[in-house]
Amino acid sequence: MAVAAMTTMTLPLQFEQPLPKKPLPAGRPREWYVSHNRRLKAMRLAIALLDTGVYHPAHADNHTIRATAERIGIHPPSDITCRMVRALIRYGR
Repeated sequence: MAVAAMTTMTLPLQFEQPLPKKPLPAGRPREWYVSHNRRLKAMRLAIALLDTGVYHPAHADNHTIRATAERIGIHPPSDITCRMVRALIRYGR
């Protein structure tokens, strides 16, 4: 029986210049801003996981997602955000 060797993957996420930030529209309820930022974080994490070769939601457990967040320099995601990341990976295939 052949055993696959585990390799450590590095993230190729070194940007020359960060994208300019635009202010969010004023006057929305607080829940809108929270869900908007949660969606952005989930999208960043899903892209980083896809870049590292995680193409199936079953391979993206909470520990893997949180380790990826640490590697790319963002705060650890909540359980809800981890679920959103898996959903993005599932429907992005």
